[in-house]
Amino acid sequence: MAIIGTTIFSHILPVIIGFFGIVMVISGSLEENKPKLALGMVLFVIACIFPYMILRILL
Repeated sequence: MAIIGTTIFSHILPVIIGFFGIVMVISGSLEENKPKLALGMVLFVIACIFPYMILRILL
C-alpha cells in the first residue's frame, strides 16, 4: 500500500497542482489580475515542494 501512496504523492498530485498553478499564472498575467497571478505562483511552488514534504513523512 505504501507504493501506491508514494506514487500518488510523488507523481500524480504535484503534476495536477503544478498544471493548475501554471494555468493560474498565465490567466492572471493575461488578465492583469494580481491575486490570481499570486495564487498561481503559490500553487506552483507548493507543487514543487509537496513531494519532498509528504514523502519524508511517509518513508
